Amino acid sequence: MKIAVVIPTLNEAKNIIALIGELLKLNLNIDILVVDDNSPDGTAEIVKKSFKKNGNIFVLLRQNKRGRGSACIDGFKYFLSNGKRYDCIFEMDADFSHDPKEISLFLEKISGYDMIIGSRYLKKSRIINWSLKRRIFSKLANFYARLLLQIPITDYTNGYRCYRYNVLKNIDFNFVKENGYVVLAEIAYQMFLKAYSIGEVPTLFVNRKRGISNLNFREIWHAFKRITVLRFRVNTL
Repeated sequence: MKIAVVIPTLNEAKNIIALIGELLKLNLNIDILVVDDNSPDGTAEIVKKSFKKNGNIFVLLRQNKRGRGSACIDGFKYFLSNGKRYDCIFEMDADFSHDPKEISLFLEKISGYDMIIGSRYLKKSRIINWSLKRRIFSKLANFYARLLLQIPITDYTNGYRCYRYNVLKNIDFNFVKENGYVVLAEIAYQMFLKAYSIGEVPTLFVNRKRGISNLNFREIWHAFKRITVLRFRVNTL
């Protein structure tokens, strides 16, 4: 199975080399793309120098901070147009909140679905080092998204996902109007409207130990508002 992994980065110099190393240890037929928003800490250059002899590691450098969601979309477009054929394409964060070892769980299940989400809210899932405030806010955000969008999933906001290549080719990225984490809900909603199947696997989500989180509560609150707009947007999907 040929897989691709999109990793959006902003100031992830402390994490990215170790993460790519863990992905390579899986001994999969894998291409890895780091989509970097011109990190001041030199994330992109560190990756280029560290893996310059590895033909399966790529860097897409963007000139300013445009958000995690748009970074993943640019990464998807890269893999969909680079002339190679993949079985599935992953997206994951660079800060080790998403465990590379769990990729095997996605690959075991993707044959029966069009997309798999690493859900933090299944019985076997765990969340480590989250404050009570963030737990409550995340629960409310997911409850609200499910109430409005009615997609039969438990986690709308975790960016650890696996998409079948042929399905991702049929997603209209022009329909996605956001740049941040709400893109996750936008893509899931589009897949739902197109009647693609979405499955979930349990995950161990560990809040970052190194570096600074790029997610803030203003962005989460914005996501609440945009989900409302998304639900009632007139579209021709």
